[in-house]
Amino acid sequence: MTYLAPLKIKYKVCVLFAFVSSIMFSQEYQLASESTLSVYGTSSLHDWHITTTSYTGNISFSSVNSGEIKTCNVSVPTETLKSGKSAMDKNTYKALQTKKYKNISFTLTKADNVVAKSEGNFNVEATGYLTIAGTKKMITLNLNLSTSTNKVKLTGEKTFKMSEFNIEPPTALFGTVTTGDEITIKFNSIFK
Repeated sequence: MTYLAPLKIKYKVCVLFAFVSSIMFSQEYQLASESTLSVYGTSSLHDWHITTTSYTGNISFSSVNSGEIKTCNVSVPTETLKSGKSAMDKNTYKALQTKKYKNISFTLTKADNVVAKSEGNFNVEATGYLTIAGTKKMITLNLNLSTSTNKVKLTGEKTFKMSEFNIEPPTALFGTVTTGDEITIKFNSIFK
């Protein structure tokens, strides 16, 4: 009996250490409501942008202190993208086929080339699948990552052509106003 007691204590200490390690080194954060994502583009009439603050996501780390992202998933309900102009929103939703494809999503497949800029601040090259209007493509993002005790901030931007995702650039006024094919997505995502 006396021989088994130290073994039980050692076992409990090992289990406790493994539990604490998993919390410390594999931390998950949820997207906070103060996050913003905007899409910028051009047209034959004027430049334009649409924005959402209503998207969801999560991020986890192998080690938050070293900026090693393990997983990252983001989902944008397409009809939360708003320009402030109902006619433009309607044309955007038509181009994105929002009745059929409810969300735009990004799923990380790998994050590497982590470069520490200063304590808690990193540049990260992230690769993953971006899905828009039912078309899924592998893209690479250059991210700025800032970490603190209970908050992670991820910022970046990506420029590409709508036609790469089989989206026909929207038109208005019977085709007299045309939208440029190239767009830029900019995001300021805060996870807590």
